[in-house]
Amino acid sequence: MRKNVAAGNWKMHTTVQEASLLAGQLNALLDAKNVGENTRVILGVPFTHIAVVGQVVNRNLISIAAQNCAAEEKGAFTGEVSAEMLKSAGCDAVILGHSERRAYYGETDEIIKTKISLTLKNDMQAIFCCGEVLEEREKENHFNIVKAQIENALFDFSAEDMKSIVIAYEPVWAIGTGKTASAEQAQEMHGFIRQTLAKKFGQEVADNCSILYGGSVKPANAKEIFAKPDVDGGLVGGAALNAESFHAICLAF
Repeated sequence: MRKNVAAGNWKMHTTVQEASLLAGQLNALLDAKNVGENTRVILGVPFTHIAVVGQVVNRNLISIAAQNCAAEEKGAFTGEVSAEMLKSAGCDAVILGHSERRAYYGETDEIIKTKISLTLKNDMQAIFCCGEVLEEREKENHFNIVKAQIENALFDFSAEDMKSIVIAYEPVWAIGTGKTASAEQAQEMHGFIRQTLAKKFGQEVADNCSILYGGSVKPANAKEIFAKPDVDGGLVGGAALNAESFHAICLAF
């Protein structure tokens, strides 16, 4: 049975001290009985915060993710952080292919595929992001865009590898804009993604892959979106920076 996932992406927010306080507040609110055995809570924090946040939270309830990793194993790459380093710092997962990484830093599907491979090699879960921009949706090309991203980044992996990959669909036009895809639009794309996985890896793999929605998820809309059959949770941005808001989203299942 696939997991429900509430993943917070803190992006480039909070100092170390603020992160420790925020993580502590969330940790105090979360209760295994309320969240449920089938729900996984993940905090995607800046590199500098990994060790501190990891010490503050109950790791039986909250997993720690990095927001990126290097496309190389090691070497003379000043300023980069390898998957092995992240694992040694206490990471459980890595967010890869986020639309901001694609748009601002030119990350291609090929680069993302390499990063996923290194993440899996170091026994961490990969949270693979895919999604279309507004122009692509307006041209009704959104299914082709997402299908190509998935094929290019994931189709060289095995069915066994897919057990360690979570997919996050992010309609780029709904990130930080206040716009949100309707629950029906989210379900339509999530169902399409699951069908795409089933054609390549088989129905069992597709049925066991958690697919998250990442586009301005808030306490007000989380329950409606998460209720859709192919939506297994959210990759949450702004609302994850408030402990009470993110806690409410964690309970929306």
